[in-house]
Amino acid sequence: MANPRFVLSPCGTSVLTNVSSIEERRLLTRYANAHAPEDVPVEERQQLEAMIQRAQQRLEAADLDRAVRQSAELNGLIKLCDRRLEAGPDVHQLLCTDTWLGEAASSLIAAWLRSRQCIVAVRRQSDLQTARLDAFQLALSELVKWCAEDVAGYRASGFRVIFNLTGGFKSIQGFLQVLATFHADETVYIFENAADLLRIPHLPVQMAVERSLRDHLSVFRRLSLGLTVDGVAGIPEILLMQLDGQSTLSPWGDLVWSQSRKTLYSEGLHPSPSHQLRFGQGFVRSSEGLPADRITLLNERIDQLSRHLECDRNYNPASLDFKPLRNSPLPLSSHEADAWADQDAKRLFGHFEQEVFVIDALAKGLH
Repeated sequence: MANPRFVLSPCGTSVLTNVSSIEERRLLTRYANAHAPEDVPVEERQQLEAMIQRAQQRLEAADLDRAVRQSAELNGLIKLCDRRLEAGPDVHQLLCTDTWLGEAASSLIAAWLRSRQCIVAVRRQSDLQTARLDAFQLALSELVKWCAEDVAGYRASGFRVIFNLTGGFKSIQGFLQVLATFHADETVYIFENAADLLRIPHLPVQMAVERSLRDHLSVFRRLSLGLTVDGVAGIPEILLMQLDGQSTLSPWGDLVWSQSRKTLYSEGLHPSPSHQLRFGQGFVRSSEGLPADRITLLNERIDQLSRHLECDRNYNPASLDFKPLRNSPLPLSSHEADAWADQDAKRLFGHFEQEVFVIDALAKGLH
């Protein structure tokens, strides 16, 4: 039996434009970035609402052939599924812009698929609109993180990941093509009125870890944690962007970091990225000889603790669980945090020296 498929389809507004007049299409373009109906003047909002209702009625009555003509996204999905859309186990993920019309169009497509018992989810990506470049870049960075977590999770669970890039906007398609190189088993397109899918298989591409990333590892760690940095000299400009006068990782920087972090973190215990976190000699000794997967977890926990100490004391995820000790197993230690939690669970023990937290040791927790 073939593996189930996770199909990601960016959605544009073709389901609306394909049932609209030239004047109505101009109206769609004028308000393409409207965040909510209330952002559109009443008279024009009513015209757009009438267009949405008309598209809904036509799509609800559409068979496969009519659906192909009304929606670019459905055109790709119907051909991908060989005209056999049915209940599970495939999962369809629609990705829409952070706009009223984008979500409305995606919701129509989702409803049509659900009427055929398909499993469908719609993701309205925050800030994904073209009115502001800085917001758009933030949206792309969030997509990198989402793919690294959720989409990669489907792949790890045995799903065949497919990016259906037949629909959507040009502003997002190019970026998704790059993401597909790392996260998709296959990418599919339909060009204009072509009858068949263009299928591009997964290519064995591995992103090279740039030397600048290794040379400036602490800077990359801090930027990925939302912490300020003193300088970014020597880091390629394409990996950075400026928000409110502060440097942060660009979408490409996020992509480089997400693809390289695990490899770097598995190589050894790296120096603390925070001036408020220091390693005691006992901790360094107790972490020696650990396997790569444990070293990775240790570096990740150091990141979480750095963010807690320096940026947001309310940040304390369950995987960290930083808290005061009631009965300390070590003379100096006053606090503990999880290193990892399994049958061989270990915790980080440490104490404060004014504003600096010193990790004393990695050891088993109290029973």
